[in-house]
Amino acid sequence: MDQTNESVKPSRRAFLKKFGMTLGAVGVVGALGVLNSCSTKEAGKKFRFINAKGEWEEVDVSNMKLHLTELQKRGREGIHNKKFVKVIDLSKCKNAQICMSACQKAHHLRPEQPIMNVLRMENSNGTGFYFMPKPCQHCDNPPCTKVCPVDATFKREDGIVLIDNERCIGCRFCIAACPYSARVFNWSDVDPRYAEEEKDLIYNIELNVPQKKGTISKCIFSADRVRIGKLPYCVSACPNGVYWFGDFNEDVVTNGTSKESTRLSTLLEEKGAYTLIPELGTKPRVYYLPPVDRLSKYDYNGINYLGEKEADQSEE
Repeated sequence: MDQTNESVKPSRRAFLKKFGMTLGAVGVVGALGVLNSCSTKEAGKKFRFINAKGEWEEVDVSNMKLHLTELQKRGREGIHNKKFVKVIDLSKCKNAQICMSACQKAHHLRPEQPIMNVLRMENSNGTGFYFMPKPCQHCDNPPCTKVCPVDATFKREDGIVLIDNERCIGCRFCIAACPYSARVFNWSDVDPRYAEEEKDLIYNIELNVPQKKGTISKCIFSADRVRIGKLPYCVSACPNGVYWFGDFNEDVVTNGTSKESTRLSTLLEEKGAYTLIPELGTKPRVYYLPPVDRLSKYDYNGINYLGEKEADQSEE
C-alpha cells in the first residue's frame, strides 16, 4: 500500500508503535533520534501528532512565528550573567511536602499534578528509607528542548528551562524525551479554585499561569521569584533546611530555611554532591547531597517512616 497517499490516515496503534515501542527498545538516545525525525528540518512543513482529545492533528510549523507579549519576551531573555542552581540535602528531608503544596498553589496546579515530587527511596534492602525531592533538573544539555517542534520549551541564558504555553501545541514530545519524568500534561480546564483569580490575568511565562488545557507544566525554578531577587517557592516554604538555591557564577547558594549563605563549590565538595544519571550527558543544574546522618529515624519494614518529631505532632 502506498503510504504517501493522503487518504490513508495513520492509526493510533501505528503512532504508539513508532514512538512507544521504539522508545523502550532504544532508550533515551534512540528516543531523541526518533523524535527529531518529526522536526521541521526532517519532515517538511507539516507534522502530525495525537492531541489531548486522542485525535490526530496536523500542524504546519514552518510558518509559525513568535507573537510575544512583553512578559513573554522578558521571560525568554532570562537574567543576564546568572546561572541558577539548586542543591537538595537528602539528609534533611522529612517528607513534609510543604514544598509541593507551595509549588502547586503558586502555579495553580491540581492536586494530581505535582511538578515537584517527593519520592521515598531505598538504595538496597536493609539500608533504610530516605526521601528525595525531584524537580525538573534544568539541564545544561536538555533533551526536551531539542524535540519541541515549535520552540515552546527552551533554555534561557541563566540556565532555567521554561515552557511557553501560548505556543505549546500539546504534542508531548518533551515528556517522552525527558529522562527524569519532570513534566505533566494539562488534561483538564482551569482548576475551579483559581478561576476567578485567572479571569483577567495576562499569561506570565515565568509563572506559567494561567494554566491551559492541552499544554505542559513543569518545575520552572520559580523564575518569577528569582526575577525580583527572591528564593523559589519550594525553597522558601521548606521548614527543614532541605533546599539551597543560588548562582553558579557567583559560587554562592542560600538555604531557604536558615537563610544562611555559603560557597556552592565548598558545599558540593565537602558533602560529596552528585547529579542524577550523569551518564546521559544532560548536565543537570540540580545537585543532591547524600542522605548521611538523617534527621529522621525509619522503620525498615516500611510501616512507619516518619521522623519522631512528626509522629509526636500527629498525636497531639
